[in-house]
Amino acid sequence: ADKMMGSAILWWSSLSVRLVSVCLLSASVGKPCQIRNEMADCSHLKLTQIPSDLPNNITGLDISHNQLRQLGPANLTMYSQLVYLNAGYNSISKLQPELCQNVPLLQILKLEHNELYKLPDRVFASCTKLTELNLGYNRIDIKDDPFKTLENLNILDLSHNFLKSANLGSQQQLENLRELVLDSNQITELKKEDFSFLSNTSLNSLDLSSNPLKEFHTGCLHAIGNLFGLILNDVELDENRTKKLCTELSNTAIQNLSLSHVKLSYLGKSTFQGLQGTNLTVLNLSQNSLSVIEDDSFQWLSSLQYLNLKHNNIHVSSRLFYGLSSLKHLNLISSLNGKIEDFSFQWLYQLEYLIMDNNNFPGITANMFTGLNNLKYLSLCNCNINLQRITNKTFSSLANSSLQVLNLTKTRISTLESGAFSSLGHLKILDLGLNDINQELTGHEFKGLDNILDIYLSYNKNLTLRSESFIFVPSLRKLMLRKVGCSNLALSPSPFHPLQNLTVLDISNNNIANIKEDLFDGLHKLDILNLQHNNLARLWKHANPGGPVLFLKDLPNLHILNLKSNGLDEIPVQVFKGLFQLKNLDLGSNNLNLLPATLFDDQASLNSLNLQKNLITAVEEKVFGPAFKNLRILEMDSNPFDCTCESIAWFADWLNGTQTYVPGMTSQYVCNTPPKYHGSLVVHFDSSACKDSAPFKLLFVISTTIVTLVIFTVLTIHFEGWRIAFYWNISVNRLLGFKELDRQQEEFDYDAYVIHAKQDRNWVSNNFISLEKDNHFQIRFCLEERDFEAGISEFEATVNSIKMSRKIIFVVTEHLLQDPWCKNFKVYHALQQAIEQSRDSIILIFLHDIQDYKLYHALHLRRGMFRSRCILNWPAQKERVSAFHQQLVMALKSNSK
Repeated sequence: ADKMMGSAILWWSSLSVRLVSVCLLSASVGKPCQIRNEMADCSHLKLTQIPSDLPNNITGLDISHNQLRQLGPANLTMYSQLVYLNAGYNSISKLQPELCQNVPLLQILKLEHNELYKLPDRVFASCTKLTELNLGYNRIDIKDDPFKTLENLNILDLSHNFLKSANLGSQQQLENLRELVLDSNQITELKKEDFSFLSNTSLNSLDLSSNPLKEFHTGCLHAIGNLFGLILNDVELDENRTKKLCTELSNTAIQNLSLSHVKLSYLGKSTFQGLQGTNLTVLNLSQNSLSVIEDDSFQWLSSLQYLNLKHNNIHVSSRLFYGLSSLKHLNLISSLNGKIEDFSFQWLYQLEYLIMDNNNFPGITANMFTGLNNLKYLSLCNCNINLQRITNKTFSSLANSSLQVLNLTKTRISTLESGAFSSLGHLKILDLGLNDINQELTGHEFKGLDNILDIYLSYNKNLTLRSESFIFVPSLRKLMLRKVGCSNLALSPSPFHPLQNLTVLDISNNNIANIKEDLFDGLHKLDILNLQHNNLARLWKHANPGGPVLFLKDLPNLHILNLKSNGLDEIPVQVFKGLFQLKNLDLGSNNLNLLPATLFDDQASLNSLNLQKNLITAVEEKVFGPAFKNLRILEMDSNPFDCTCESIAWFADWLNGTQTYVPGMTSQYVCNTPPKYHGSLVVHFDSSACKDSAPFKLLFVISTTIVTLVIFTVLTIHFEGWRIAFYWNISVNRLLGFKELDRQQEEFDYDAYVIHAKQDRNWVSNNFISLEKDNHFQIRFCLEERDFEAGISEFEATVNSIKMSRKIIFVVTEHLLQDPWCKNFKVYHALQQAIEQSRDSIILIFLHDIQDYKLYHALHLRRGMFRSRCILNWPAQKERVSAFHQQLVMALKSNSK
């Protein structure tokens, strides 16, 4: 039973392995190799063998990061043109002797990160054209001169192979080798005969880093024909071993020596004495925790040009650099401890680059940099050196130098005094960014910088500009003022006017909200303008007092314009006029929706346009057609597109046919409206249906025109109808006269009897008496105060006056509605007479806005009882009084029957 169970388990295990193999094979089949420019990339496909279906003419094959266990020559037969073969990161354990027979042209072979442990005899016999061979990260045991046939090999990498000796052969070989990498092995000593196989070789670089080297035998490095470079990083060398190494390098061709991280904490006067007769030009002593360097320790290195002392703990004495008369480049990043003595650099006559970043020392003394007459580049970035205030004496020790670049980034500067850089007349680039400068720039701070080209002032606390801030630097070409708090640039004249040579200007991230139209006037050479992250929205609004501020009008050579994140929701149609050279325009992250039709007419040369994260719903040809002509990059995603024929049809067709690079076109360009397209991609919008609507365009235009005319007419009549009627009545009356239809006009003494409350007496007198005096109208009113007959009662006088008047005028006010005499008698009698005589003789004049229900409740009258021409409203506007008088006369002269 146990046997049967064991057999079953074995069978299931075998089946599982086969199924996994099939799955892996299927996975690799599902992902074909990428072929480009005769190079086949078959990496990361879980392959177990070299594919046989690749083009025969490929010259490069990458099968790294797979599951190959062998590199069979038969599998390479059909790829005889191979020059490059990368089989790294596999599980290859053995190489066949015929490896290169089928690929005779092979020049580069990479076999790193495999499981090679042995190189068969004559394995590279046919690889005569090989120039680079990488066997790193294997377990190879070198025997029997495996590389002796590689006459053209330039680079050999045997790193991370557990080698215990640097001896790779017993015969002279590898005459053309230039780089030998033996780092991270287990080599403990270098014997005299170890490199005898390189006796006829000129080696540019020998890398023995990260080996447990303990001893250098006499003559071990002299066995190499010519050794130009030696790398011994991460090898434990104390001062004695370093001295021994330098002795072994004496009288060699050594030029480059790297001793980084070798635990070398002390240098004596004689440590480098063995290098005196060499032509050493590069020395790397970084990351050694060097704390003691005796004076004159470098006196033996008169040919040294590059010295790297980065990440040490050095005290700079006055004779530390004595003897380095040829030094051109000195790296002192994070390496200084304590005060730098005066005249310490005076020995460095030829020094051009001095990098002192990330250091702490008390300050810059009067003679710290004296003697550096050829210095071109000085960097004090992120130094804690009490440099809060820069005076005209701070850099006076560089007065005789030819310094061109000064980097003072992150040095905690707070104030620049007048003439702070006056001793640096040759300076071209000044970097003062990321400091704490908080002051008004008067212009005198930069006095003396006659050759300055670039000034970086970005990311300071608060800089207030004046019109004279840059008056002494007319040569300036690049000015960086990002995030410096200069929010108000509405200065006259502009602080940038003296900078006629300026090509780059960055005033972004300043919350600028107020500038004048002439801010950039005269900057005809400006190429890049950064205005992003400000608050310029108001300046381009049509409602802005004085109209939109067109501050871009005088920049004919502008190529790059950044207006991102300014809150813009309007763009004047003429704002980009004249910017014919514009190549890159960024309007992203604003609130733009509808853009004017001819906005981009002058931007036919535009290469890059960013309108992402706005509120754009329509992309029409009349707006974007000119800008899209030569576009290479379009970023317009994250907008609420309206996917209708009118808004998006042209854009959808353009996206589907363009060669322009549109990031996120198949994921970020999504329809927002109408609901049926919500969430779908713009590129999937079917524009074919839009072409069927062409016959209806004429109908749409006609109907739109008619509706517009009707609306216009209604609005005109509503707002200006009174004026039209006024002039029409005047014209008719002057041409034809008043047409009176009453045949018994002679029976009436008055044209109208006026009923009004006592409180409205003044209004009646002012308006009706003046109308009587106008001879053109020939109107006479019956007014109680003036025309009632003396000696008779008011009751009788009222009745008689109504009978003698052709019309009766009610002056309707709140007072009239509350007057009992008017309500109970005058109005009642007037109505009674009008009814008895069947005459349409009543005219209502409303001085107040009286609701109909109030009118009926008080006087038993409704507006509907009278003709519209007999209902008049006293106008609130003075200019309408004449029209009111004309309407009143027309009502008085009208037929009463």
